Amino acid sequence: MTLSLECDLEIGNLLPFDYEKTAEDVILFTLEHEKFPFEAEISLLLTDDEGIRQFNRDYRQTDRATDVLSFPMIHYETAGEFANLEQDADNFNPDTGEAVLGDIIISVPAVVRQAESYGHQRLREYAFLIVHSMLHLLGYDHMTKEDAAVMEPKQAKILEEMHILR
Repeated sequence: MTLSLECDLEIGNLLPFDYEKTAEDVILFTLEHEKFPFEAEISLLLTDDEGIRQFNRDYRQTDRATDVLSFPMIHYETAGEFANLEQDADNFNPDTGEAVLGDIIISVPAVVRQAESYGHQRLREYAFLIVHSMLHLLGYDHMTKEDAAVMEPKQAKILEEMHILR
C-alpha cells in the first residue's frame, strides 16, 4: 500500500500521537477488513478549516468547512464488490500496479472540535474519519437510510476490532 500523506499546517500539538502511523494502520486494517484484493494507493491531506472549505467549494460547490472529504477514483457497480476492477486499466497506476483508490482530506481543527464535542480522544476521531473516508473510497455511502444501514455498522465494527473506542 502506498500512502501519500501531506500536511499543510503545524499539527504536532493538535494530534499528540503518530498521525502518519495511525493513518497507515487504519487504512491497512480497513482494506483487510473489506477484503480489498489489490495493493492500493491513497492520498491523505491534513489541512485546516479554510483549506477544506476551499476544496469543498471548488469540487463540491459547497462553500463551507467540513470535517472530511473523500474523492474516490474508482466507480463501483456495487459497494465493496471488487471483482471487476481489473477490467478497467484506469483503476490502476501503470507504474506500480496499485489500485488508485482516491483522496482523503481531513480538517485537523475539526478533529479536535469533534473529539471534544463527542467526549472521546482525538485519536478516535481521526481514525473514525479515515475509516469513514476509506469506506467511501471502496464505494460505500450513507446518503440513503439503506446505504447508511450498511456503512455505519462497518465503521463501528472496524474501529471496535482495532480497539479504537470512544
